[in-house]
Amino acid sequence: MHANPRKTKAVRFLGPVDLGGVRDEILAIPEEIWARENASKPNKFGALDQTQHIIFRFVSSFEDWRQSYETPLWSDWKSRIEPLLAQATRPYGYANGAFPRVMLAKMPPNGIIHPHVDANPAARWPHKIHIPILTNPGVAFYVEPETYHFEVGQAYEVNNLGRHAVHNGGGEPRIHLIFEYYDVDQA
Repeated sequence: MHANPRKTKAVRFLGPVDLGGVRDEILAIPEEIWARENASKPNKFGALDQTQHIIFRFVSSFEDWRQSYETPLWSDWKSRIEPLLAQATRPYGYANGAFPRVMLAKMPPNGIIHPHVDANPAARWPHKIHIPILTNPGVAFYVEPETYHFEVGQAYEVNNLGRHAVHNGGGEPRIHLIFEYYDVDQA
């Protein structure tokens, strides 16, 4: 499976996203929900270290991005999260876009996501997009060969097929809404 030629080769700034009251709702998620959802997550990769996830949508197989499923939490959050996804993906202009993976990721202070490449076939086609919900000046997002700092309320596409890593060198958690997006009509 070859990579989608429309994917960014580094980081693509997509623009501002109006988080509205959703940001406060995400920040108010109790730790016991983070712990419960993280315990059952399907993305238990060593590179993610101590980063916790709340999964809303996920691919049914790491071999194919075109089939995905929704978790029970998606029905609770869908009406609040979908407007953020629509704002972030507007620059692509796809008439028939799909979101195979949608999740929240919470990295603790001094947390790390080790350098890695998203190697499974289902990661090769969709755009990988981040919307920071909570960050601090100590968070460094490395996408070879550069280091970036992503701002709250902005959307960024990341080259997940290049070597990338994150370090939270600050004193508070980093929370991102992370999702994948692709054009269903693209050959």
